[in-house]
Parts: sequence; structure tokens; C-alpha cells
Amino acid sequence: MRIAVISDVHGNLPALDAVLADIAASGADLTLNLGDSLSGPLWPAETAQRLMALDLPTIRGNHERQLLTLPRERMGASDAFAADAISAEQRDWLASLPATLEPADDVFCCHGTPDSDLRYFLETVTPEGWRGPGEPGLRAATAGEVAERAGGVRHGLILCGHTHLPRALRLDDGRRVVNPGSVGLQAYDDGHPRPHVVENGTPHARYALLTRQGRGWQIELRAIAYDWEAAVRRAEASGRGDWADALRSGRVGRWERDAATHPG
Repeated sequence: MRIAVISDVHGNLPALDAVLADIAASGADLTLNLGDSLSGPLWPAETAQRLMALDLPTIRGNHERQLLTLPRERMGASDAFAADAISAEQRDWLASLPATLEPADDVFCCHGTPDSDLRYFLETVTPEGWRGPGEPGLRAATAGEVAERAGGVRHGLILCGHTHLPRALRLDDGRRVVNPGSVGLQAYDDGHPRPHVVENGTPHARYALLTRQGRGWQIELRAIAYDWEAAVRRAEASGRGDWADALRSGRVGRWERDAATHPG
């Protein structure tokens, strides 16, 4: 069995289309979507239309929850942009998505961790947080931290998203935890629980291709080229210079707090 795993599309339709084309060429039997599909200053409604037509097994992420539950005035700029753009039918689709999913034998899907859509699974924010270039305030989580966050989920393959960082870890008991990375955004800054930055260092769209073999799962973390300059132009036109920098370089240039935003 071959499973393609996508996550964190964030309304980046050109990146999604490039990844879907690569998945089609790979011969995957199943494609899973781990959430945060629309929020961002790009193409939320068009991305929703594309994903709804595909009818992939999909879970919701923290951005779906925020978009559906927060009043407009309390939303961040990315959620507000998506909320203003999508249709009632697309909103209903988001509301129908589960928080977790077991789409195949011994496979478990969550967005953050099994019990939180905001908690990082394979990364840990450091106590000091961001301290400048080269000190992002984030490190790889230890095997012990990951095992604690997995809790009582005993599936052999646990899939997560949220941090946008492609990574796979094998726990001592044989369980594999895999983050496919983000299709749509390769860098961001965040203030929770302390300021930190996440950077992949290139603008390529990310996803994972997992093949079940006799000895377990073969894991390929793929990076796909696409027309990121089209996404950069869209972000700039929406007043999101922070997104434009991240989309072009895979690094944080302008921070979200410094970007001029005018969602809607």
C-alpha cells in the first residue's frame, strides 16, 4: 500500500496542483490531508473547490477551528481573509471535517498531536524562544517528548502536520511519527508559547509518500517545485509581505506583526 500525505496547504493552489500531479505520477493508492487547508492570503475559495471535488480523507486543523468558531474581529489576518472569501457550502465542508481520523489499518491522523491541534508533535519551542538569526527558538523534540505526546495512540503509523517541518521519527516501540511538511508555506513566525520561527530554507512544496513494505513503512519526504512567484505576487497584492518573503525563500524575512494586512 502506498499513501500520499499532504498538510498545511494554506490556500496555495499552485503548490497544491504541483503536489497532486506528483502524487498522481507516484501511483499512490490513497491521499490524506491533515488540515489547515485554506487560511492565508492566497486562493482559499479556489483551494476549497479543488479539495472538495477530490473528496480526500481530510481532517481539520487549528485554522479551520479558528475560522469556524472565532468572531471575525478576533481572527488573525490569514483566517479572516479565508473567512471572507469562502462560500457557505465551503464553510459547511470545513465544519464536517473530523479532528482525527483512522483512514487505514494501523494508521492514525491528527493535525498537531492526538489531543491538541495547537501542540507541536515533533518539535519543541525552547524556553528562551527566538533570539535572533541562527537561534530560531525551536528544536527537534526528543523521542521521550514525542512518546509522551503520542499518549495512548498505539497505531504503528501516526501522521501529523501543523509545524510545516517535514520529519519522521521512530519510537523505541516501533511506532513511526511522520510530518509531511507543508504544501503551501515553508516558513512562518509564531508567538505561542514564546516567539519562534519555522524555516525550511527553500520554497518547494512538501509532502510525504509512504509505502508499506515487509519490514514496515518506507518514508519519502518530497520537495516539489512550482510557480512560487505567482503565490508571492498574490501575497504582496493582499498586503502580506511576510508571506511573500516566506513563499519566495523558505525563510522568515518580514514578520507577521510587521506586515501591512488588509484581509477580505
